[in-house]
Amino acid sequence: MNKPRTALILAVSLLLAALLTAGCGKTSEDTASAPSGDPLLLNNETTVVHDVTPEYVFTYAENQTEDYPTTQGAYRFAQLVNDRTGGRIQIRVYADAQLGDEQSTLEQLRFGGIDFVRCSLSTMTPYSDMANVLMLPYLYRDAAHMWAVLDGDIGRQVADSFMDTGFMPLAWYDAGVRSFYFKDPVRSLEDMEGLIVRVQPVEMMEDMVELLGATALPVTYENVYSAIQEGKADGAENNWSSYETMQHNKVAPYYLLDEHMRVPEMQMISLVTWNQLTQEDQTIILECAAEAADYERMLWTAREEKARERVLSQGTEEIPLSEAEKKKFHEAMEPLYLKYCEKYMDLVEEIRETQAQ
Repeated sequence: MNKPRTALILAVSLLLAALLTAGCGKTSEDTASAPSGDPLLLNNETTVVHDVTPEYVFTYAENQTEDYPTTQGAYRFAQLVNDRTGGRIQIRVYADAQLGDEQSTLEQLRFGGIDFVRCSLSTMTPYSDMANVLMLPYLYRDAAHMWAVLDGDIGRQVADSFMDTGFMPLAWYDAGVRSFYFKDPVRSLEDMEGLIVRVQPVEMMEDMVELLGATALPVTYENVYSAIQEGKADGAENNWSSYETMQHNKVAPYYLLDEHMRVPEMQMISLVTWNQLTQEDQTIILECAAEAADYERMLWTAREEKARERVLSQGTEEIPLSEAEKKKFHEAMEPLYLKYCEKYMDLVEEIRETQAQ
């Protein structure tokens, strides 16, 4: 491991040891269970630090497990809000989809049935065509580029496109980066030709694989291992955490670091709830949301790096793409960009020109 990564993991471990207090959980697509030996995690009990009668008790819907970074970000948010309002505003986080899946909780959010929700941007595209732009394959050069886009004017522009829907975006959350992995080494676009690749049953994902010269095979997340093992698929794609958790490294040990997709997630508040608050409390909510988002991103980075380290130690080969090959993969996506975001190509170009901070 290089020195910057070592320093990052050390810093994260020290901060986690100081801040976290209880939890554990199951796995789902894009989810990986917390590795054993990690510090205990935040929960609803740890977020209430003032023994007072609150003026507001708000609900926060989260479909992931308690140990997952987005859920821990929600608990951190609740903790910060409670602390800075002296206990006047308390937030109860309902993890594990207790209040419903992402789509149903988003609908409840619109009408004030739930106060806060975190969900994937892919769930939100029916409410804003512009949001599709931020999910395009090979759009971001790296994580720093993505955060420069999301935390800047473009991210605000996309967030504002939701303002007539009944909810207001508060902060962007990380959900990792997806890459391909295979039974045999793949080092170029030519090597993709004729392969069968498992994808989520999402049209944009299927189109992406087909444009790279492979055949898309929609298979449920739980059946990816067997599909590769039995020869129905030559490979699949996901982030490091899911790859490690589901042991896909055992049947597809060649991880092509193409980093084709980064789908951000968003924390939101119902406008019904927002309009109840004073300007002072609205400012507190915004500030706490930003701080909690930074915390969630830190947790995700540590989680992903640990998963990567473990599979590499078990024999996975990480295959980087040369700049020339990256260009070929990117150029293959132009028809997809036009299909899904033709009227937003100016915005796409603006994203491409954005420089990381």
